[in-house]
Amino acid sequence: MTVTVFGIPNCDTVRKARRFLDDNAIDYDFHDVREQPLPLETLQTWLKQVDRNTLINKRSTSWRELSDAEKELLDDAIAIQLLQRFPTLMKRPVLLQQDKLLVGFKSAEWQQAFGL
Repeated sequence: MTVTVFGIPNCDTVRKARRFLDDNAIDYDFHDVREQPLPLETLQTWLKQVDRNTLINKRSTSWRELSDAEKELLDDAIAIQLLQRFPTLMKRPVLLQQDKLLVGFKSAEWQQAFGL
Protein backbone atom coordinates (compact mmCIF):
# COMPACT_ATOMS: atom_id res chain seq x y z
CA MET A 1 0.00 0.00 0.00
CA THR A 2 1.41 3.36 -1.03
CA VAL A 3 0.95 6.12 1.53
CA THR A 4 2.14 9.69 1.04
CA VAL A 5 1.83 12.53 3.54
CA PHE A 6 1.90 16.05 2.12
CA GLY A 7 2.70 18.99 4.37
CA ILE A 8 5.52 20.96 5.93
CA PRO A 9 7.82 19.37 8.51
CA ASN A 10 7.51 22.09 11.17
CA CYS A 11 3.68 21.98 11.30
CA ASP A 12 2.44 20.56 14.63
CA THR A 13 -0.46 18.73 13.00
CA VAL A 14 1.83 17.17 10.42
CA ARG A 15 4.13 16.03 13.23
CA LYS A 16 1.17 14.42 15.04
CA ALA A 17 0.15 12.65 11.84
CA ARG A 18 3.67 11.39 11.20
CA ARG A 19 3.93 10.21 14.81
CA PHE A 20 0.63 8.34 14.36
CA LEU A 21 2.01 6.57 11.27
CA ASP A 22 5.32 5.79 12.99
CA ASP A 23 3.60 4.50 16.16
CA ASN A 24 1.43 2.20 14.04
CA ALA A 25 4.39 0.99 11.92
CA ILE A 26 2.86 2.34 8.71
CA ASP A 27 5.41 3.05 5.99
CA TYR A 28 4.92 6.34 4.19
CA ASP A 29 6.64 8.89 2.03
CA PHE A 30 6.73 12.51 3.12
CA HIS A 31 6.31 15.28 0.54
CA ASP A 32 7.37 18.73 1.76
CA VAL A 33 5.13 21.08 -0.22
CA ARG A 34 7.46 24.01 0.35
CA GLU A 35 10.46 22.17 -1.09
CA GLN A 36 8.50 20.47 -3.87
CA PRO A 37 5.44 22.49 -4.93
CA LEU A 38 2.48 20.42 -6.01
CA PRO A 39 1.96 20.06 -9.75
CA LEU A 40 -1.18 21.39 -11.39
CA GLU A 41 -2.41 17.87 -12.19
CA THR A 42 -2.16 16.77 -8.56
CA LEU A 43 -4.21 19.72 -7.32
CA GLN A 44 -6.80 19.19 -10.07
CA THR A 45 -7.15 15.54 -9.07
CA TRP A 46 -7.49 16.43 -5.40
CA LEU A 47 -10.19 19.01 -6.12
CA LYS A 48 -12.22 16.28 -7.83
CA GLN A 49 -12.16 14.37 -4.54
CA VAL A 50 -12.56 17.15 -1.98
CA ASP A 51 -14.09 20.61 -1.99
CA ARG A 52 -11.69 23.56 -2.26
CA ASN A 53 -12.97 24.81 1.10
CA THR A 54 -11.76 21.54 2.63
CA LEU A 55 -8.33 21.82 1.02
CA ILE A 56 -7.72 25.49 1.83
CA ASN A 57 -6.98 26.40 5.43
CA LYS A 58 -8.91 29.60 6.00
CA ARG A 59 -7.40 29.94 9.48
CA SER A 60 -3.86 30.12 8.10
CA THR A 61 -1.68 33.21 8.03
CA SER A 62 -1.42 32.76 4.26
CA TRP A 63 -5.21 33.06 3.92
CA ARG A 64 -5.38 36.15 6.12
CA GLU A 65 -2.69 37.81 4.01
CA LEU A 66 -4.67 37.38 0.76
CA SER A 67 -6.54 40.35 -0.61
CA ASP A 68 -10.32 40.44 -0.22
CA ALA A 69 -10.59 40.25 -4.01
CA GLU A 70 -8.62 36.97 -4.10
CA LYS A 71 -10.80 35.52 -1.35
CA GLU A 72 -14.07 36.60 -3.00
CA LEU A 73 -13.14 35.30 -6.46
CA LEU A 74 -12.17 31.89 -5.13
CA ASP A 75 -13.09 29.09 -7.50
CA ASP A 76 -11.21 25.86 -8.26
CA ALA A 77 -8.89 27.49 -10.81
CA ILE A 78 -7.96 30.33 -8.45
CA ALA A 79 -7.63 27.88 -5.55
CA ILE A 80 -5.08 25.91 -7.58
CA GLN A 81 -3.13 29.06 -8.45
CA LEU A 82 -3.10 30.15 -4.81
CA LEU A 83 -2.04 26.72 -3.55
CA GLN A 84 0.83 26.69 -6.01
CA ARG A 85 1.91 30.20 -5.00
CA PHE A 86 1.35 29.71 -1.29
CA PRO A 87 1.79 26.03 -0.34
CA THR A 88 1.13 26.85 3.33
CA LEU A 89 -2.42 27.74 2.36
CA MET A 90 -3.14 24.01 2.16
CA LYS A 91 -4.83 22.42 5.14
CA ARG A 92 -2.30 20.01 6.53
CA PRO A 93 -1.53 17.23 6.36
CA VAL A 94 -2.96 15.69 3.24
CA LEU A 95 -2.77 11.91 3.26
CA LEU A 96 -2.91 10.05 -0.03
CA GLN A 97 -3.52 6.35 0.45
CA GLN A 98 -3.63 4.87 -3.03
CA ASP A 99 -6.67 6.74 -4.40
CA LYS A 100 -8.13 7.86 -1.07
CA LEU A 101 -7.49 11.41 0.12
CA LEU A 102 -7.74 12.58 3.73
CA VAL A 103 -7.29 16.26 4.58
CA GLY A 104 -6.23 17.25 8.08
CA PHE A 105 -5.41 14.89 10.92
CA LYS A 106 -8.16 13.29 12.95
CA SER A 107 -6.89 10.21 14.73
CA ALA A 108 -10.22 8.33 14.56
CA GLU A 109 -10.54 9.00 10.83
CA TRP A 110 -7.00 7.80 10.18
CA GLN A 111 -7.51 4.71 12.37
CA GLN A 112 -10.54 3.83 10.27
CA ALA A 113 -8.66 4.46 7.01
CA PHE A 114 -5.92 2.05 8.09
CA GLY A 115 -8.25 -0.50 9.69
CA LEU A 116 -6.79 -0.04 13.18
